[in-house]
Amino acid sequence: MSFSSFSEFLAMGGHGLYVWLSYGLGVAVILMNLVLPWLQRNRLLAEQKRRLRREENAQ
Repeated sequence: MSFSSFSEFLAMGGHGLYVWLSYGLGVAVILMNLVLPWLQRNRLLAEQKRRLRREENAQ
């Protein structure tokens, strides 16, 4: 499929909203699959460091 202009490319033959929305949602899901485990790992490490400090101070 060839487009004669950039605005025609964005419109995707009248289906641009659905096409670009699906791409956007796909990218959002991929980013969430990358970021959420990273944040959870950081929270877990911070919690473990606090726990170890508390145990060391209690002794």
